[in-house]
Amino acid sequence: MNHLHPGVRWSFRIGYYFTALVLFFVALVFSFSLFSVVFKGQTSSFTFAILFSALFFFLLFFGIAEVFVRLSYNNWKYEFTDKELKIEKGVIFKTYKSIPYSRIQNIDINRGILARLSGYSSLNIQTAGYSGYPYGSQGLFSEGYIPGVSVSEAEKIREFLLKKISLGKGL
Repeated sequence: MNHLHPGVRWSFRIGYYFTALVLFFVALVFSFSLFSVVFKGQTSSFTFAILFSALFFFLLFFGIAEVFVRLSYNNWKYEFTDKELKIEKGVIFKTYKSIPYSRIQNIDINRGILARLSGYSSLNIQTAGYSGYPYGSQGLFSEGYIPGVSVSEAEKIREFLLKKISLGKGL
């Protein structure tokens, strides 16, 4: 099975770090309200408790986010067999997809600003079963989504799949 381009880690990192930042602020607000009741009138103890909890939650949430970045990257794989595209992904919940070439309708290559800076492309592989859904920017509505392959590899995959599609239709 093929692995993703190393540059896609930054895309994963942004998503997980944003979630960690939201959780960090929620935990900080909760601890601030808790410590204001516990350390009522003791400003030095209150300040120390807030700074300690801020450091603790920062290290906790961003540490967990970095672990999830690495696990997400290592657990996202894809493979082209004779008859189908296989995609395997997931950290806590594993997802296994098999997309027959006969169902593939269109292949889109996307390169956002982060992808262009890191040198990778994302592939949206639209199938007959998902053709009625609106198009999503990160493969939310395409059955086959590969978030990070090199630019040259993306073109090769697209050409390969277009050949498979045309052969399947008898063209």
